[in-house]
Amino acid sequence: MVPNILSIAGSDPSGGAGIQADIKAISANGGYAMAAITALTAQNTRGVRSFVLAGPDMVRAQIEAIVEDIRIDAIKIGMLGDVETTLLVAELLAQIDAPVVVDPVMIAKGGDRLLSEDAVAALRDHLLPRASLLTPNLPEAAALLGETGAKTPEEMRDQGRRLLELGCGAVLVKGGHLPGEEAIDVLVTREEEIWLEARRFDTRNTHGTGCTLSSALATELGHGRNLKEAAYRAKAYIGGAIAGADRLDVGRGQGPTHHFHAFADGD
Repeated sequence: MVPNILSIAGSDPSGGAGIQADIKAISANGGYAMAAITALTAQNTRGVRSFVLAGPDMVRAQIEAIVEDIRIDAIKIGMLGDVETTLLVAELLAQIDAPVVVDPVMIAKGGDRLLSEDAVAALRDHLLPRASLLTPNLPEAAALLGETGAKTPEEMRDQGRRLLELGCGAVLVKGGHLPGEEAIDVLVTREEEIWLEARRFDTRNTHGTGCTLSSALATELGHGRNLKEAAYRAKAYIGGAIAGADRLDVGRGQGPTHHFHAFADGD
């Protein structure tokens, strides 16, 4: 059976990140994508120009409309934007029996802030205990902990352990900001630590990689796979999407990954 995956996130009109990337990643990994939009952004491959939040009432209406009619097999959470929406989503998650992947979207790659500073505390205190899996990059992990960013894989792992203490089920710390020929992530659970390594590709087209990876993870969990297998499969998928990114010709800045690389004809 095809799993139904709900993404709760902001919209990216350029198609590389946010809801648009989530829908592509969910579909490419065999899920049926649904979306509750938390914000409209004006952005392209060069950066975010502005955004408008949908507001908690509209976010509630979208999620409740889906819940009352459609089975949800997994949830991915991205950009929430403010305290009220963060608290609302945490409240509604208590009513849904499905794995939850939280990608703590705080700052866009270009440096634009997408989550207000006061909402970071709400995310940490109220949303993370609802998360089956948290997927921060190094700046996001540091912001959640109130620390400086990890500079080594060992520091990255240690921050993952401390994030686990905040109540989430598991943490996948993404080490893409570390230097080196390998892209190293670490999956930290209460039982073990699993290192995920892959070749680092020489490309500037990595817009939306966090959205894409977290959506792939949610889809794999929606298929009923265990966390370790889901992580390996999602890591392989994002690696293929980055490897195929330069086959696209989208924008003049940091372009998107190739979400449907596995289905594309050779050229």
